Amino acid sequence: MRSYVLLGIAIIAEVFGSSMLKLTEGFKKLFPSIGVMIGYAIAFYTLSFALPTLPLGLVYAIWAGIGTALTALVGITFYKEGINLKKTVGISLIIGGVALLNSGL
Repeated sequence: MRSYVLLGIAIIAEVFGSSMLKLTEGFKKLFPSIGVMIGYAIAFYTLSFALPTLPLGLVYAIWAGIGTALTALVGITFYKEGINLKKTVGISLIIGGVALLNSGL
């Protein structure tokens, strides 16, 4: 259970770091750039503690898949990026793929 909590923290930190990238304007803005570095540092640090007890393929699939879906949702919600049927289906397929991987445990 502890490993999944750490994985959740890694996902949230990665989504934060990825979301801050848009605000850096090519790393020209200091505080968003620091946010990116902190987000990714926390993400990789906590991810490293989840890996000893969970399978690498599963951890990476969950981290990348849920991180991608949440980052897309952040873009839609906070950056007013458009949503259409293709984007909705894509996010649904990502979440469905992660669920399918988890069902194989």
